[in-house]
Amino acid sequence: MNKYKYMSLILLTTFLMGIAFPVGKIGLAYAPPFLLMGMRYIIAGGVLAWIVRRRPRPKGRKQWGQAAMIGWFQTAAVMGCVYYSMSWITSSESSILTSISPLIVIIISTVVMGASYSKRQWFGVLIGFIGVAFTFGFHLSLQPGTFICLAGAACFAAATLLIKRWGPSFDMTVLAAYQMLAGGLTLLVISLFTEPLYFIATFKSVGVLLVLALFCSIVQFSVWFYLLRSGDAAKTSSYLFLAPFFGVLTSWLLLGEQVKWYAAVGGVFICIGIIMVNKVSRARMPAAT
Repeated sequence: MNKYKYMSLILLTTFLMGIAFPVGKIGLAYAPPFLLMGMRYIIAGGVLAWIVRRRPRPKGRKQWGQAAMIGWFQTAAVMGCVYYSMSWITSSESSILTSISPLIVIIISTVVMGASYSKRQWFGVLIGFIGVAFTFGFHLSLQPGTFICLAGAACFAAATLLIKRWGPSFDMTVLAAYQMLAGGLTLLVISLFTEPLYFIATFKSVGVLLVLALFCSIVQFSVWFYLLRSGDAAKTSSYLFLAPFFGVLTSWLLLGEQVKWYAAVGGVFICIGIIMVNKVSRARMPAAT
């Protein structure tokens, strides 16, 4: 893949990740979080599964189990935590907190999977994280939503590594479809037992649901899975630092959440961190089994 195509896809998927936060926040006025996310992913997974119906499906219990586990981490756990956290914190805060997953990817890769990263690469991720802190204004109120969102970031990191490890044996678009179905079904079950079931159907609420399902799910996951399969997990994940930048900007545009000067400074640090991570050689990681 040439660098221009790669960067275009990176910008597309991180923009869709970022805008999903304020759009989802709007949707919470019409449905509780687990139900909204469950509906989003059942619709998205169902549509995408129909689109790829002629492609090879997962084979045997092992592959179906792998697809389901990725769905539990990538869809149910991440999105469940992120949108549930918005009951306490803003969509900007949620998008920023979720972006620490690249740092978690490198920690897990090093401690658990035996990957080797240079000091410069570690420093680049830390610079990116400083950029996230700048974007947030170095102020973080510790509320239940804070810790719930951090748990979502850890699940995002775990899902990233699982996709990189198991993805080569799948058609990635098929995997995207079935992991969304597994995650969406899980979220609906959680919703059934934890929250009142309602959806206020209006033109606006249906529009929000369709944007989340078609663009922020089908397009975003398909592109993201393709990028993870095509490149190094940590290097690709480093671009997730762009998602909170887009999240903060679109939250300002759509929700009127205030954007301070330090968000621009944070964006500069984020870009520097991404450049430092991607200017080093590929991490050495054991072969998938």
